[in-house]
Amino acid sequence: MLITTTENIPGHQYEVIGEVYGLTTQSKNVLSNIGAGLKNIVGGEIKAYTNMLHESREKAISRMADQAKQKGADAIVMMRFDSGSISTDMQSVVAYGTAVRFVD
Repeated sequence: MLITTTENIPGHQYEVIGEVYGLTTQSKNVLSNIGAGLKNIVGGEIKAYTNMLHESREKAISRMADQAKQKGADAIVMMRFDSGSISTDMQSVVAYGTAVRFVD
């Protein structure tokens, strides 16, 4: 599945199928939260949360691609991310875009 943040795919004509998205909500375990709290005191990157966000984006992209495949899409254009905190230790990430089918 071709996924791009651009509107056009060079060399291809396509028809729009519609919006697709993938959503995930992740949290870390209590030990990671304690470690993050300690890191917050001294500063620096909180790797457990960086990894959680990376994993969340990958899962959201995968779910979006699965939804596009179910609709018969060849690609997704104009892909974007949105995210937000649900509580102090949960993060929701959505990947969304427009599913398209090649006509050339």
